[in-house]
Amino acid sequence: MIITLAFANGFQQKVSEKIFSFSGHIRVQYVTPFASLTSEEIAINADSSTMLKIKADPDVQTIHPYATRYAILKTPEDLQGVLVKGIDKHFDFTRLEEFMVKGRFLSFNDSSYSRDIVISQKTASELKLDVGDRVLIYFIRPDGSKRPDRLTVKGIFKTGISDFDNTFALGDLKLIRRLNGWEEDEIGGYEIFLKDYRKVDEVIQHLETLPDLPPTWSVRNIKELAPNIFDWLNMQNVTRNVLIGIMIIVAIINLITCLIILVLERMRMVGILKAVGATDWMVQKIFLQHSTFIALTGILAGAAIGLGLLYAQIKTGFIKLNEEAYYLHTAAVKISAWEVALICFSTFIICFLVLMIPSYIVRKVQPVKAIHFR
Repeated sequence: MIITLAFANGFQQKVSEKIFSFSGHIRVQYVTPFASLTSEEIAINADSSTMLKIKADPDVQTIHPYATRYAILKTPEDLQGVLVKGIDKHFDFTRLEEFMVKGRFLSFNDSSYSRDIVISQKTASELKLDVGDRVLIYFIRPDGSKRPDRLTVKGIFKTGISDFDNTFALGDLKLIRRLNGWEEDEIGGYEIFLKDYRKVDEVIQHLETLPDLPPTWSVRNIKELAPNIFDWLNMQNVTRNVLIGIMIIVAIINLITCLIILVLERMRMVGILKAVGATDWMVQKIFLQHSTFIALTGILAGAAIGLGLLYAQIKTGFIKLNEEAYYLHTAAVKISAWEVALICFSTFIICFLVLMIPSYIVRKVQPVKAIHFR
């Protein structure tokens, strides 16, 4: 049970963190009912006063503007569509460092837009591109015409999440503005990172009540924009609960069987104790104390082995996963001290209650028959 919970929690946390690192916890953008992570945004005007009020929230860690635009990357041999996510020089790239395979992130300048682009490893492989290579990029203008530009591949990333690796590239927000014909203060929206994601609903409620928030802006939890991934993650809870339920049923059957065997092996002793005046409860206590010792030994040994295997996985990553299916190349682990303590305590209570059932066999034992029992 300890291993099951640690793997389930670790898997959900790691995949969620990947999405949050790439897309933030909350997005503020123009109201678009059917928006998703791969949708282009309608421009909004950056509002410095509203941005400062959002930053003032004690649960908000960082906030930065962004915008996205679909484009086509073309090499002499091939071409591929990407969604270029434009960011500015204030973006905190430390969140994405774990995804960087080669090269480095964008270089910004104040005079013009950056001619750097960071692409996914999948895109680089399909287009046979490497760091330092030049690539032709085509953007479709609002009037339907194509605008070509030539950018340099500055870095290559890999998140392990197909929705990102198959779709996204990182570029300069100024480039997106230029291609869309936007003004200098226009952006696609804001991405907000929180200190603690568990407070996301509280933060959203607070931001929605800001008096200066335009009515055409929406404040949305990133889970609403990627429902397929997070619904799939929530399904892991069902699998986890079924596994733990099966373990509990098997453990209860084994405990009852174990104590019945203990009673049967000591049937003559029960008869002798009763013959010399021992009460049923006195005999029951002997078996309960002995079986409680066995249960405690099993709980402590099980906890030690379980935690040992989990720490081995943390250090070595010996359990591998199919990254295309699970978004992770090694099984992630999250050990929660209170969950381990709760499992051990609950297991002991269940063991003790279950052990009371077969110990009642002692009450039905007749001394004369028990002494002659073989």
